[in-house]
Amino acid sequence: MKKLWGGRFTASAEEWVDEFGASIPFDQELVLEDIKGSIAHATMLSKCGILTEKEAETIIGGLKELKEKALKKQLEYSTKYEDIHLNIEHMLTELIGPVGGKLHTGRSRNDQVATDMHLYLSDQVAEIAALLGEFQETLIEKAGDHIETVMPGYTHLQRAQPISFAHHLMAYFWMLERDKQRFTEVLKRINISPLGAGALAGTTFPIDREYSAELLGFEGIYQNSLDAVSDRDFILEFMSASSILMMHLSRFAEEIILWSSQEFRFVELDDTFATGSSIMPQKKNPDMAELIRGKTGRVYGGLMSLLTILKGLPLAYNKDMQEDKEGMFDTVKTVKGSLKIFSGMVKTMTVNTDNMKASVTKDFSNATELADYLAAKGMPFREAHEVVGKLVLDCIGKGCFLADLPFEEFKASSSLFEEDIYEALDPYNAVARRNSAGGTGFAEVEAQIQKARLLTGLEK
Repeated sequence: MKKLWGGRFTASAEEWVDEFGASIPFDQELVLEDIKGSIAHATMLSKCGILTEKEAETIIGGLKELKEKALKKQLEYSTKYEDIHLNIEHMLTELIGPVGGKLHTGRSRNDQVATDMHLYLSDQVAEIAALLGEFQETLIEKAGDHIETVMPGYTHLQRAQPISFAHHLMAYFWMLERDKQRFTEVLKRINISPLGAGALAGTTFPIDREYSAELLGFEGIYQNSLDAVSDRDFILEFMSASSILMMHLSRFAEEIILWSSQEFRFVELDDTFATGSSIMPQKKNPDMAELIRGKTGRVYGGLMSLLTILKGLPLAYNKDMQEDKEGMFDTVKTVKGSLKIFSGMVKTMTVNTDNMKASVTKDFSNATELADYLAAKGMPFREAHEVVGKLVLDCIGKGCFLADLPFEEFKASSSLFEEDIYEALDPYNAVARRNSAGGTGFAEVEAQIQKARLLTGLEK
């Protein structure tokens, strides 16, 4: 078969070599973006007088027909034509005749593929931002139901201080807010047009790159043709933002896995987000949370792969850069799927409020309240810390908790203790009192949720 670039060659590669070099098995994902870019390019060529009006109409009409077939999954691709660009060009020429070959005037596959990926990521990042917003709304609603649900807060996975469950959920809301901001920032670099940069040096044809960029909805053009075809920073930024997002989801997934265990029993996942065991009838496994935790590694791997591919490449385009797409596609699929699953998982899970409350009444997570109590009465905090530490040690020796100690023992350790010490030790009161900005106090958490509702547009 004659290659579209075969004029200089006297021999053809064997079929298996062509298959190894072909990208069409995966870059067919870009078919709609490729056609969209080509329509804009043909429109610009006509405006600039490089194509006649009739030629442009014929080409654009053919491209629109291919688009309809693509939407109906009726296009058949072949590795003989290597990639999505040559496949579409071949189909177009078969459909409208030799005039289809004029479409490639003033551009190269190098700027064409870069344009496709810019268009693809622009749409996908907008969808991811929308999914992030939906998950944030789920967190807001769930948190609103559990402002006064008290649970243990942890450091080092050891019980530290009692907190509001809503406060814990809202921590993830703000992580996702930063993620959304990162994706919004990435869009500034995605929405730049490389179209018309040619292979690396521009073109002798009097094209109008700003016009084609405007047609495609880009905010500007690359100012250097070498940079335009060799830049993959925008994909790296997308994959970096995706990796940070997946890290946040993975941390949350780990907590869901712990909370749903028999040891914690803080939450129970809906059956639609859990699976059973083929041998143990009693099992209910948090598989979706585990999968998200595991898929985080895929996204990290895609980022590290592309960084490694690009690190030693001279300008401009190199065939290595064909490896930029599969990781990008996989990251998009993984991130979107993970957000949809997580939102549904949190929305439908049952919160065992009684188990959470019980867990903070039989531990020492209220010890800080004693130290703060003494410090508020004038004792230096370090001295108060030591006094309370000795009381905890005494309780451990006796097999009881701080609230179980008789008042006389508190008084013996410090004359500053009064009868109201038991109110301070109550986990509910301990949480309610922590109303410093951003704290876990119920009033502060309610204010935090209100800010989040305004931020997301849930409340005007």
